Amino acid sequence: MTSSLLPEGFHDRLPPFADAAASLEARLLGAAFAHGYERVDPPLVEFFEGLAQRLKASRTIDAVRYVDPVSQRTLAIRPDITAQIGRIAATRMAHHPRPVRLSYAGQVLKLRAAELDPEREMRQVGCELIGLDNVAAAQEIVGVAVEALQAADVAGLSIDFTLPDLVDTLAAGPLSVAPERIELLKDRLDAKDAGAVAAIDARYLPLIEAAGPFAAAHDRLCAFDVGGALRSRLDGLWKIAEALDGRIAMTLDPTERHGFEYQSWIGFSIFAGGVRGEIGRGGSYTVLHDEGREEPAIGFSLYPDVIVDGGLSVPERRRLFVPIGTDPALAGAMRAEGWVTVAQLDAGDSPEAQLCTHVLTIAGPTGA
Repeated sequence: MTSSLLPEGFHDRLPPFADAAASLEARLLGAAFAHGYERVDPPLVEFFEGLAQRLKASRTIDAVRYVDPVSQRTLAIRPDITAQIGRIAATRMAHHPRPVRLSYAGQVLKLRAAELDPEREMRQVGCELIGLDNVAAAQEIVGVAVEALQAADVAGLSIDFTLPDLVDTLAAGPLSVAPERIELLKDRLDAKDAGAVAAIDARYLPLIEAAGPFAAAHDRLCAFDVGGALRSRLDGLWKIAEALDGRIAMTLDPTERHGFEYQSWIGFSIFAGGVRGEIGRGGSYTVLHDEGREEPAIGFSLYPDVIVDGGLSVPERRRLFVPIGTDPALAGAMRAEGWVTVAQLDAGDSPEAQLCTHVLTIAGPTGA
């Protein structure tokens, strides 16, 4: 029988993981709210044409599209929420003094799964700071991301920085490269293919060796910096890292570009101990206004499903079995103390059946 099967890339989230994901999301958003990031809630579906203008080409292909029976126009289910936050900031909140701080949470849907990421539907939580992308803004965004995850008890955090426009900056100036070969050069640097990089322009080979622990990689980049073209970026990156020093582990991979195609001067990926792959990413980018003007912005996205599925932020069950005849006021007092109470509704019910860790007695909770 196949009626109960789900499409590839989709799955049900069961207890206690669904509750854990909801609790994690609430703590992440709570930490963001404490820093002034107020929540917006864009719709799951938009007109494809408008969404495509704000999604970069690499992400447009991820959008599930269909024809709206009402308007007869093509609609798209969002594969990413960041572009929608940009639309809100550029239209309905265009009058708001800058910078504007916004947070969000919601489902996203991808047309197809990646080879290393089989999920097509996932939860995305994040913050966007619209109107600035300077060092101070980057320090705040990175700091809020780390603080939010630490507030949610996500351990073993590390962050990997990158400079998305590094090759473009060098190729347009001190290490000029033919325009038609720049994308290939970026791709081969990202793949750490020294032979292919040497065949295109051997002057870029030191960038492959620059990746590693942050301080050492930063020093190597400073030594490599031809004509000081990267000085402002490297100084800014150092200040951002200084604000995190001692709080989490940091690395730097200056040519990492997968997933950073639309970022400008800074990008970062966040990892957690014991979790395969990244649990979040962020960086600077631009928001497109209807009149064609671009506005600087910086933000981050976190993926609660990945964190919970990795075994992090799943609290131990603490369920209190309340036998028939127990004074309701006593059970209420236990809930006020943080217990989850599960009432016995039938004489045949038991603490084991209800996955309870404790039983409520007149003397108080006792081990089940």
